[in-house]
Amino acid sequence: MSPTAPRVAVVGAGAWGTTLADLLARKGAAVTIWAREPEVVAGINRDHVNAIFLAGAPLAPALRATGDVVEAVRDAAVVVCATPSHAVRAIMTEAAAAVRERPLVVSVSKGLEPERQERLSCVLQEVFGLGIPVAVLSGPSFAREVYERQPTAVVAAATDHEVARQVQQVFATATFRVYSHTDVVGVELGGALKNVIAVAAGIVEGLGLGHNPRAALITRGLAELTRLGQALGADPLTFAGLTGLGDLVLTATGALSRNRSLGVELGQGRHLEDILSSRKTVAEGVPTARTAVLLGERHGVELPIASEVSAIVFDGKSPRQAIADLMERAPKPEQWR
Repeated sequence: MSPTAPRVAVVGAGAWGTTLADLLARKGAAVTIWAREPEVVAGINRDHVNAIFLAGAPLAPALRATGDVVEAVRDAAVVVCATPSHAVRAIMTEAAAAVRERPLVVSVSKGLEPERQERLSCVLQEVFGLGIPVAVLSGPSFAREVYERQPTAVVAAATDHEVARQVQQVFATATFRVYSHTDVVGVELGGALKNVIAVAAGIVEGLGLGHNPRAALITRGLAELTRLGQALGADPLTFAGLTGLGDLVLTATGALSRNRSLGVELGQGRHLEDILSSRKTVAEGVPTARTAVLLGERHGVELPIASEVSAIVFDGKSPRQAIADLMERAPKPEQWR
């Protein structure tokens, strides 16, 4: 970035928020990151590490942390929302009341608002107001590999292509390639719903099943999220790109995937409460499963895989019975209209 690079606030200091804050700080931006946990704030400011969410990763010395979201966003020209989906409305409502200028708001969280089944960019548009540009940054991107500067490609989406281009300019580096897009619905839904399919893929693995069922599940999962996307106005071709197929394959098969690993443990017979109690990080596929089913019902779209994942995690259904029920559904054509 140039010496006149805008001030950036990253709201949320999980692995992804911390990684992006570090990326932007090393690029030359003046970055402040907000964290709920006092120990995370202290660790970043004192030792330049986030030992809880990105352990073993020295951060840019210029990166500053705060536990006051108002302080973080007050003078920011770019506000990056990296909070878990269930907390976006509450935290960003407080942030929106504190901004002084007309910031560019970028959602990097991958989920849906559970209570209202809304896309997170819609929530941000509501709390910041219609005059504030809102964009989405999504794609196949494990935080650890982005931090390690491994070549990564993602997508910046906004209804106004010029806004998407602004996000490109803010985030792009020699190892972090950002493509632009105007299909916000497709880009955002792909990033949210692939987590549900990744949980299902992990369950298949945890059950000890092989490559055939995993390939079938990923492919039919792609069809499932494409159907819902079309019903909400997305371009089906978006789901063949980085934020659809790309992110789905990464999250459903990659060893660093929180959602896949949670599914593995479910398939091995562990209870959800025990799994979650042993984790500090959020697996968005869990709440998104139920939210996606409700969203599908609202739009008349059947989501059999998401429905079975929801039944497993919230109703205690046997994973083996869920697989059997998926396989024994009435025969249908592969293509849909």
